Amino acid sequence: MGKKKSSRKPPPKAKTIVPLDTQFNCPFCNHEKVCEVKMDRERNVGFIACRVCLEDFQTTINYLSEAIDVYSDWIDACEQANA
Repeated sequence: MGKKKSSRKPPPKAKTIVPLDTQFNCPFCNHEKVCEVKMDRERNVGFIACRVCLEDFQTTINYLSEAIDVYSDWIDACEQANA
């Protein structure tokens, strides 16, 4: 009697990791991709500024924070100021 052939599963395909954006749309002047986020992890500060209308925002960050978190904090602060 012969040996049973083993049926191997093909190896899983490598998932491509898409980097997160660091440039966002400005909520004040409505230009696209003009707000740039800079994160100072030593001082735990995230800074976002618009290159067109020169609006800026600064917030505290932690070791898990990303650029989108700084932008979201800015949008939340804008909505809170307008409410």
